[in-house]
Amino acid sequence: MTEELFYVEHQDGAARTGVLNLRMGRVETPVFMPVGTAGAMRACAHQTLEDLDYRLILGNTYHLYLRPGLPLLREMGGLRNFSTWKYNFLTDSGGYQFFSLAPFRKFTDDGVKFRSHIDGSYHFFTPEFAIEAQEIIGSDIHMALDQCTPPNITEKKAYGAMLATIAWARRCHARWMAGPRQGNLFAIVQGNFYRNLREICAGELAQIDFSGYAIGGLSVGEEKPVFQEFVAFTTPLLPFEKPKYVMGIGTPDYILDAVESGVDMFDCVYPTRVARNGSAMTKEGLLPLKAERFTADSSPLEEGCSCHACRRYSRSYIRHLVRTGEINALTLLTEHNLTFMASFLRDVRTTIRENRFAAFKRDFLAGYYHS
Repeated sequence: MTEELFYVEHQDGAARTGVLNLRMGRVETPVFMPVGTAGAMRACAHQTLEDLDYRLILGNTYHLYLRPGLPLLREMGGLRNFSTWKYNFLTDSGGYQFFSLAPFRKFTDDGVKFRSHIDGSYHFFTPEFAIEAQEIIGSDIHMALDQCTPPNITEKKAYGAMLATIAWARRCHARWMAGPRQGNLFAIVQGNFYRNLREICAGELAQIDFSGYAIGGLSVGEEKPVFQEFVAFTTPLLPFEKPKYVMGIGTPDYILDAVESGVDMFDCVYPTRVARNGSAMTKEGLLPLKAERFTADSSPLEEGCSCHACRRYSRSYIRHLVRTGEINALTLLTEHNLTFMASFLRDVRTTIRENRFAAFKRDFLAGYYHS
């Protein structure tokens, strides 16, 4: 008997724990996926991620297609062999990059024509090619090609992008079904900030047997109450028995809102990006170590943290490394922030299993916002 891809283990309200059974091992949910855009985590070795018990990370089809390129990845046996990462990859289809690089792309009925941000060369992605590219990369979860839209556009424009997303999802599914299906395929719900469009899109995609469903088009510049409204509205529209994924969130407050609505998966560059900008994530909020108040602070970044930085160094010393541009600062802060996220998600899973998630969310946010 084939083991099912996903099952819900326990519920506390809409919040839930579960298990993803992927090709390279099981993944407990809710899960945060660090973003290794080009097949590596910046300022962090794979061994560090493995030691922190990360079993699913994200790569990006757009960037990997441009560099190192699909021919080399095919020759090297896929991204896992090329990078020596032992566990699972999810690859974004490139849809978000086409959204964020708006001056360099043009949507058509057939796909996306775009200009490389690296050398200005022109390329074309169809939904079918997006799946083929992810098969060559060898990811364990592929994402369907979609059209993401910014806030404050008209309903007519949002409707057009939603129809294209549905049509492209069907084409992605057909191509995936015709292929080796070594990876799973997730569809992405769009519809901008119009409830009726979100409902239509979720309903149409739910009729197709995708492996899982993502809620796209959130955390794209909207106000936080709008995010909260639409994640709470959209999540219950998707099949209960399938994993649900909100793309592009990586701060504890946004993750807690999504978990409360029944979301299982998240990804974001936030923890590693703020590390490279000299900030540490803690239960008391973000510590901007360039600030003067840390000059002679002999305490660790966070008491009780198991990362190398906290076990050995003070805030004062790490601030010194940041201020002098020492590359060690980036490595230490990246490890710390990824340790923080791994610990935070373990606490989320534990409190759901113990039916005390609501209290955990309340208490955590009180400390995080110092209230």
